[in-house]
Amino acid sequence: MYNDYTRPNMYPPNVMSFAQGDVNGDRVPDHVYLTGVMTPDSPFIQQITLLVQDGRSGVLTSVPLRENAGYNPTLFLGNFTGNGVDDILISITTGGSGGIMYHYIYSFVNNTPQLLFDVDVYNEQYQYEVHYQDDYKVEVVSLINHQTFIIDISQRGNEYLSEIYDENGNLKSPITGFVNPLSGLYPVDFDSNNRYELLAYQKIAGRYNADSLGYVLNTLGWLDNRFVLQDQYVAIFGYKGSN
Repeated sequence: MYNDYTRPNMYPPNVMSFAQGDVNGDRVPDHVYLTGVMTPDSPFIQQITLLVQDGRSGVLTSVPLRENAGYNPTLFLGNFTGNGVDDILISITTGGSGGIMYHYIYSFVNNTPQLLFDVDVYNEQYQYEVHYQDDYKVEVVSLINHQTFIIDISQRGNEYLSEIYDENGNLKSPITGFVNPLSGLYPVDFDSNNRYELLAYQKIAGRYNADSLGYVLNTLGWLDNRFVLQDQYVAIFGYKGSN
């Protein structure tokens, strides 16, 4: 595995990210690029494309991306499937207020691109319901595995709570929140076996996007030719208690 770095000043202007590693399985390091077109006077990048150069033959293969515009496109090479060959993780920031990102993982064995992880498929599969409840609680339900989490918001402050609850802690009216699409996908070798799992972040929002309640954290591992859910957690924000 070769760590990613993004240094546009080291390459022609159209190269936004570069990494090197054996992605086709012939044990010769290959060159992996993300190319794109810069918007004048802006960091916004369009027509982001995956480009792989065979380290042995020099042959270039271009792979278009479905979502191909955004900011700070980066690469990470590492083995996710367990076959000992580096896969290609692509990450692109959308720049929106929700912190949403585009992520793709490609296998390139035998110089044949195969999409292993598609951000759109993930967002369709991992859906949630968020409901405020009496007594300063918020219920988060993960629909893919029917897991329920309860978030205690009693420390959010009187100004916030008084808009939602009466003096007895009962909801003044029904309120639903939401969980954002994928906002971060990180390779983590949890088992220290040179095979990476994925740690996915999705923000839990209350009445509006800036009303952050925490994050859903999903860990995914490769099984039977697809990424499957291994563990699921909800991470919440702490607060400063009185001494």
